[in-house]
Formats: sequence, C-alpha cells, structure tokens
Amino acid sequence: MKHDAELHTLTGAYALHALAPAEHEVFGEHLGDCPSCRQEVAEFSATAARLAGAVALAPPARMRDAVLHGIDSVRQLPPPVPAAGRQPMTFTAILRRKAITLAIAASIAAAAVLGGVTVRQNRLAEEARQQAQASERRLQDVSAVVAASDARTVRGRTPGGATTSVVSSTSRNRAVFMAAGLSDPGAGRTYQLWFDDHGAMRPAGLLTRDGATLMEGGVQGASGVGLTVEPAGGSARPTTRPLMLLALPD
Repeated sequence: MKHDAELHTLTGAYALHALAPAEHEVFGEHLGDCPSCRQEVAEFSATAARLAGAVALAPPARMRDAVLHGIDSVRQLPPPVPAAGRQPMTFTAILRRKAITLAIAASIAAAAVLGGVTVRQNRLAEEARQQAQASERRLQDVSAVVAASDARTVRGRTPGGATTSVVSSTSRNRAVFMAAGLSDPGAGRTYQLWFDDHGAMRPAGLLTRDGATLMEGGVQGASGVGLTVEPAGGSARPTTRPLMLLALPD
C-alpha cells in the first residue's frame, strides 16, 4: 500500500523525535510489524547520540541554582487545544507536512556520513569487539588456572582489611590473584603485583580493582606473591613496603 511505502520514510524523523504525537503513534504501530524500519531507527538513534556526545558541553555551575530560584515565578503553559471546528489532519496531510522535516533529517544523516561518523562508528565497534575478545581470552585463561587439576590456593589479608587469594598452577605455569575490599590507592597511585623469586621481586602486573586478575609471567622459580602501592604506571622495583606477601605452595 502507498501509506506503508511512505511510512518507511519516517525513520529519521522518528529517531530525532521530530514527529507530532499523532504521527509518532501511527509510526510506532508500524515499527511493530517492520523489522527493517526498527533497524533503521536504531542506526539513526545511535548516530544522533554520538553526534550529541561529540558536541555536548557541561552546563555552567550556577545554572541549577538559577533554575531552582526562578522556577516558582514561571507560569506553566496550558496544553495546546485544536481550534473550534478545525478538522483533524488526514494521514496524507501529516506525511506532506513532514516533507521538510524528513529532508532535514536526511540531510543530517548524510552530513554525518560524509563527516566521517560512519567511519568513526566502525572504528569504535572494532575497538569494542577487540576489547570483548581480549576480555574473553583473559576469562578463559583465569578459568584454566583455577580449574587446573594441580591448582593450589593461599590466602591472606592486607593491613587495610582486604582479603586476598592466590591460585597457582605449576602445569599451567600461571597464577591468578583475587582481592576483595581493596581501598582506593590514592591519586597518581596504583596497586602492583609481584612474584617473589626467593628475594628478588619480579613485576607481575597492575591491579586497578577487586576481582580476579591473571598475573603477568610464569610462577616457575617464584616462592611467593606480593602486593605494593606504586606510582601510576607501576615500577621496575618495589618502592614501598609490601601490603602482603604470600608464600606459594611447593
């Protein structure tokens, strides 16, 4: 039907919230039966959100106080009421009235594409995919150590009361550090893990939060695991006294 064909052109205006209430309702019903329009609306919405984020500015610090101070003196406008005797708009008239809006929406979308938004979205999507893959690999590595047949666990506690555990596997030659209750190390500081190679401390990665972390490097030759607070970015050698030092099982 002609109306159905014309409805497909409203995706941009719908995503930009440029439809009148009556149009919004009609097109909303259409979305329930049109997967292609749902996909197109989702893509337009994502593009609009990224455009808005790129140009967003923080409001002035005094704006909130000014709004709250003047809100009692601003009279609420009455709801719009159709003029007496005015005939309701037909669907065809609605579509005709939206021609300019649709042209503007199409221009915005075209400008976004020509401006490199699509390229940027593809790059962001690729980065997100790579991050997800890296997270999945880390999870698989952690699971492999924890589930190893020769996995051994030692537990400890920091002076601040955080609980820590180290799960090591000789067959995997890896170790997983687990922590709960770590406090903020402070501005410009970070937690750093170490392997204690019988008195020589070997960097084993940085720790930014509670949870399970696969330590960098192998457990072979290590007699223990330590945790210190270091400058952001880590250190080649410990610069502070260890918060804890756990002996690895033989």
